[in-house]
Amino acid sequence: MATKEKQITLIALVMMIFTTVFGFANGTVAFYLMGYGSILFYLVAAVLFFIPFALMMAEYGAAIKSDSSGMYKWLEVSVNPRFAFVGTFMWFASYVIWMVSTSAKVWIPFTTMFFGSDQTQNFAGLGLNATQVIGLLSCLWMVIVTVVSIKGVKGIVRITSLGGIAVTSLNVILFVVSGIILVLQHGKLAQPLTHILSSPNPNYQHPVGLLSFAVFAIFAYGGLEVLGGMVDKTKNPEKAFPRGIMIAAVVITLGYALGILCWGVSANWQKVLADSSTNMGNISYVMMRNLGLVLGQSLGLSAAASANLGLWFARYTGLGMFLAYAGAFFTLTYSPLKTLIMGTPKKLWPAKFTKLNKNEMPSFAMWVQCAIVLVIILIASFATTDPSAFYNILTLMANVSMTLPYLFLLYAFPKFKRNQDIMKPFEVYKSITWTTIISWVVFVVVLAANIFTVIHPILVNGDYQSALWMLVGPIIFGIGGWLVYSARTRT
Repeated sequence: MATKEKQITLIALVMMIFTTVFGFANGTVAFYLMGYGSILFYLVAAVLFFIPFALMMAEYGAAIKSDSSGMYKWLEVSVNPRFAFVGTFMWFASYVIWMVSTSAKVWIPFTTMFFGSDQTQNFAGLGLNATQVIGLLSCLWMVIVTVVSIKGVKGIVRITSLGGIAVTSLNVILFVVSGIILVLQHGKLAQPLTHILSSPNPNYQHPVGLLSFAVFAIFAYGGLEVLGGMVDKTKNPEKAFPRGIMIAAVVITLGYALGILCWGVSANWQKVLADSSTNMGNISYVMMRNLGLVLGQSLGLSAAASANLGLWFARYTGLGMFLAYAGAFFTLTYSPLKTLIMGTPKKLWPAKFTKLNKNEMPSFAMWVQCAIVLVIILIASFATTDPSAFYNILTLMANVSMTLPYLFLLYAFPKFKRNQDIMKPFEVYKSITWTTIISWVVFVVVLAANIFTVIHPILVNGDYQSALWMLVGPIIFGIGGWLVYSARTRT
């Protein structure tokens, strides 16, 4: 147990969970895809995923403590080493897909920071279309980040902190400015509170479209696997941790709900978001620019002054998101990879992969990771000509790949509970029957959300390419993990 000075109080625990899970962009994407209807999905996801899954992670973390292993050790003692390695490899793969997705998206806030709007769709030149140019720039970004991370350059934490502060301030700006607009507009909403359970987005009015949105709701509560390490640092964990999870779930869900309602104060979906140039990559900047524009109009400013205010809102959003992306990128370029190769048995890796340089970085493995990311970026960018479709596919790829590893942890949890050899100092789930039922309910929720996300573009638009891109990453990395384990355990 942690010393008294270091113990986390209930309020501190709730704040830590909130800052780990809550994401500004989740609200803008939700409003873009589902309008006010997304609130119900976020509420259901909190009940059927966030609360039960977070408590499972807490039990894993309390019982199996390891500085380097984490997920691998949890799965190994619960099921077997092969299952643990494939699951951990899939978890690592989700961050590879995240890097593919974000290396392209990072240019949106970069251009918005200077021009006040997304300019990436105008990047065509030298015989290349916009998505191909974005792909090449994404490769450049990935190489630069890898070079910097390998050298272990200090100051990355400051970038991350600045980005975190800027993105947090965006939520404050949204709430305060929306309140001002609501007062000045005498309570009138730009997006009327009609059809609150349906979507204004034509692609999400089909029943499969509605169900496919569930993966966005689950993704909005992502990052829960890190909560396992907080249990033994919490004051009176038996009571405080479950209570903290419940309070955090309510606070985060209300935060998302309030944020989505606030977007409806300034943005009418048909007038602001129906344009073909709007996509899941630039939606946050489009909506923040509109927020500034509507504030200027509500204050009685001239058309030019209102438009200029909107530009500065977008630029500030671009700056904050760029810093946040950059900080996350520098960390995630080495952290998941280091966890994978240092947290699994060394015999599973060639000696070069586990060798650390003078900065304690697995430099060879990081260059291999970089090469894999570059190949996926180039294939994806040269296979798609429409920039908006490109960003949407990348977002869906990231959502699916980031939520699939949860299935491994959910499948293993009842086995973990049945293993009497594992000391369990912190238990919320005491009945094996209810543990199994709850685990499988959450498992089915996550699996169904991913299935509907994959088949949605096929059923609605006959778009097999998008479905293929969402599947190809997890399938290739899943098979890759199996083959690596099989090959290395035979030698």
